[in-house]
Amino acid sequence: MDQSVPAARGQTMKVSVWRSQGAGGVAAGEGRFESFDVPREPSQTVLDVVTYIQRHLDPALGYRFACRVGVCGSCAMVVNGEARWTCRTHVDRVLQDGRLEIAPLRNLPVIRDLATDMSEFFDKWARARGQFTGSRTRKQPFAVVEPGSEQRQQVDLGIECIGCGVCYSSCDVVEWKPDYLGPAAMNRAWTLINDVRDEAKRERLAAVAGDAGCHACHTHMTCTERCPKHLPLTAAIAGLKRATTRALFKGEL
Repeated sequence: MDQSVPAARGQTMKVSVWRSQGAGGVAAGEGRFESFDVPREPSQTVLDVVTYIQRHLDPALGYRFACRVGVCGSCAMVVNGEARWTCRTHVDRVLQDGRLEIAPLRNLPVIRDLATDMSEFFDKWARARGQFTGSRTRKQPFAVVEPGSEQRQQVDLGIECIGCGVCYSSCDVVEWKPDYLGPAAMNRAWTLINDVRDEAKRERLAAVAGDAGCHACHTHMTCTERCPKHLPLTAAIAGLKRATTRALFKGEL
């Protein structure tokens, strides 16, 4: 990598960008890479590069972003073979021999160019019963999760997920087994199982205990390694494996 070579005035880099053929949910394999010469700039991010191409070289380039500060999760792409959030990934960290290759996330349908259809990703959150189910009404006092409790620590770890899809794109099991719920959906399930206020734990454990759930994980740890928020996703899935096994032996599943 060119990590030790800072950007200098007048330098350019060769950027290969995936361009899909047609639009509206085409398969990821239908398209080609197109090359652009992009100026190097100090503190330049990969999202800056994509934005430069769209604004100055090819206004038809399709991609997605919103906040630019690592909160919304919408700008994730595959950069030089690895899924990353592009707004917080600096070119100096990932440039290889003066080149960048930028492609859409894997394991998801491509809408156009670098923009993928995230419906399947979030549908799996719903299948994992990723919605909070409380018992209190708006007229009752707020329920409290004790800050020092073990459950609160597990919840605090998991709720930082921004739904970027990097873990899902990086997961080998999703590639092999398309109905697999994926790391993000199961991290959400694990967070809610540890939330003492939630009332749907049995139903949630049943949802993640099937063939497409936590026990399909091969513990490759790619999700944990690639997560831009450094969440312990593999540990969350392991927690679900233990919890579903205990529930099974207790006759609760």
